[in-house]
Amino acid sequence: MLRGPWLRRREREQAPRAQRRGSAHAAGPRRRGKKGPAEGAGRRGGGQRHRPPIAAQRGGDGPRPSPPRQAPGANPGRPPPPPPRTTATPVQTRPRPTARPMPTSRRARPPTPRAPGATPPPPPPRPVAPGGGSGSGVAGEGAGKGRARRRRGGRGAPPYVNEGGRAGRLPAAPRGAALLAARGAGRSAREPPKRGRERGRQRERGCPRRPPPRAARAMELEELGIREECGVFGCIASGVWPTELDVPHVITLGLVGLQHRGQESAGIVTSDGESSQAFKVHKGMGLINHVFNADSLKKLYVSNLGIGHTRYSTSGISELQNCQPFVVETLHGKIAVAHNGELTNAVRLRRKLMRHGVGLSTSSDSELITQLLAFTPPLENDDTADWVARIKNLMNETPTSYSLLIMHKDIIYAVRDPYGNRPLCIGRLIPVGDMNGKGKDNSETEGWVVSSESCSFLSIGAEYYREVLPGEIVKISRYDVQTLDVVPRPEGDASAFCIFEYVYFARPDSIFEGQMVYSVRRRCGQQLAIEAPVEADLVSTVPESATPAALGYAQKCGLPYVEVLCKNRYVGRTFIQPNMRLRQLGVAKKFGVLSDNFKGKRVVIIDDSIVRGNTISPIIKLLRESGAKEVHIRVASPPIRFPCYMGINIPTKEELIANRPEFHDLANYIGADSVVYLSVEGLVSSVQESIKARQENENSLKNQKSRVGKIGHCTACLTGEYPVELEW
Repeated sequence: MLRGPWLRRREREQAPRAQRRGSAHAAGPRRRGKKGPAEGAGRRGGGQRHRPPIAAQRGGDGPRPSPPRQAPGANPGRPPPPPPRTTATPVQTRPRPTARPMPTSRRARPPTPRAPGATPPPPPPRPVAPGGGSGSGVAGEGAGKGRARRRRGGRGAPPYVNEGGRAGRLPAAPRGAALLAARGAGRSAREPPKRGRERGRQRERGCPRRPPPRAARAMELEELGIREECGVFGCIASGVWPTELDVPHVITLGLVGLQHRGQESAGIVTSDGESSQAFKVHKGMGLINHVFNADSLKKLYVSNLGIGHTRYSTSGISELQNCQPFVVETLHGKIAVAHNGELTNAVRLRRKLMRHGVGLSTSSDSELITQLLAFTPPLENDDTADWVARIKNLMNETPTSYSLLIMHKDIIYAVRDPYGNRPLCIGRLIPVGDMNGKGKDNSETEGWVVSSESCSFLSIGAEYYREVLPGEIVKISRYDVQTLDVVPRPEGDASAFCIFEYVYFARPDSIFEGQMVYSVRRRCGQQLAIEAPVEADLVSTVPESATPAALGYAQKCGLPYVEVLCKNRYVGRTFIQPNMRLRQLGVAKKFGVLSDNFKGKRVVIIDDSIVRGNTISPIIKLLRESGAKEVHIRVASPPIRFPCYMGINIPTKEELIANRPEFHDLANYIGADSVVYLSVEGLVSSVQESIKARQENENSLKNQKSRVGKIGHCTACLTGEYPVELEW
């Protein structure tokens, strides 16, 4: 008599538990993807399968009752159960779990009917032998159940081991809640880590991505070292107004000369000087030549004076609303303000202004200066503006760091903080034909310019006039340059001009404190040769800021100065390259190697500073691969150990190479034979060696010389000694 699949399934369900277990053992483990005889017959016969509810498949709240036991003779078609196993290991017993386990096969059994509220009797304890069981890893379970557990990450045969468990079976694990706890540990112990899936879960939970490899991050940060915050430039025409001087074009060229101080945004505000309401403004994000063209400059005509600004952001986000100069309405008309520096007490000032009901529209600390200038002093009359009192009130509120240009009607005020932390100088516009003449001092003055650096004066036809002293308030009009007042520093405090202007930021042809930056850098190289000589064949540099120091080092050591690298000036920054391969080629694209000049020789490379150590390391590798026998690094400045809070974008303390463990073996870390920095004392002595007395003008500065105080320099990024107390 032929039995259909439904009859065989019914007989299997009514068979005793021991007989079914024996049938599974007799059949042996089945390979994955292969159906058993009953399962295959069921599919061929098209019998309707009965599936329990989802909750019953995944386990319910109560225990599952055991099927009714029948005599072994009730199913004569089944083979007899195998004899019981004998082992020396004592049999372990464990109670049944409270949660329902998964069905024993892909064809789930229908649940056995039970009276409502009836509690089934607990089944007898089940003997389990450690290490025994079927191929699924649990004694008495079929291969289908093991396969289902492996699919959902539970127990089962280990990967790459046949399901018979012959290559080392794991001991049986408990069921129910203990099974869920064992799955996580079992997965990590037996399966290879699912890295992509786990990273996806971490990103869903808000965890940060794993940082890129060190080489990739080094190339991304290659040119993101220390950088200046911004530069300011102003121009006012002399003589009869309206002037023939192209003021907007002069300011644009002046900002181009200060482009190294800021490449994020730029802006110009001009006025005809007749009315404080007639301000013409143009701002934009990007380089000077991208922001200002012929069409945009037409918006700034007709004008007799104006101020401009080029920016890097250290305080405030990079947005157009933070572009300077800022324009604000006051009781006496509009003013425009351009600021170079960073206020050390900006948080307190922001709270103070908001407490007085002043709303702020940007995140830049420069707006705080604008709002403080709009504040009316107690003794000011409503009819006449006392700008000296307003500026002095600002300087009393914040000690440093700022160099300011303030434009109101037909006047430009040039202001420097009492510590003189940021540079500011004045130039005189003269006829182009008198630029190289002997009598240019007696030439007609076509106008006045004021700038963060004097390097741009020559390109606009101006000569260096003098420097704005620390704490000085200078009034620049179309008639002359006049000192209004000098705000003193606290008793005993020295001036604190940023020493890194000499080392890194300024152009070599700029003049600070009566001396050219190029000369100071050359003296630093000579001092470095005294402190750190080395046996070598030639001296070279990383183009181009360290070239004066390399020349001084070579002169003092008696070694030839030879170029080993040539710079490609038309390659963009390496951190914006689209893929890793192009990032790794960044240094090779930026520099060409003059291998014939140093092949087989010992080379001394002079650098102006090492901030993170990411730029110099690929250069050393490039020189070694091109034939250099030895590569020694000499740095013409001390190691940077502390961040700057006064207008210089220096990385955090943890990012600085001088504060990392690699600094103790820096030569090995960057691949050099030796690395030596210039000492702090050597840098200060080189800067102050030939500082001349400040040049006094005819503007009553002689009587106020004693109020200027002694000269000093800010070395906070090197020593951690800040000129003022920081407020946070």
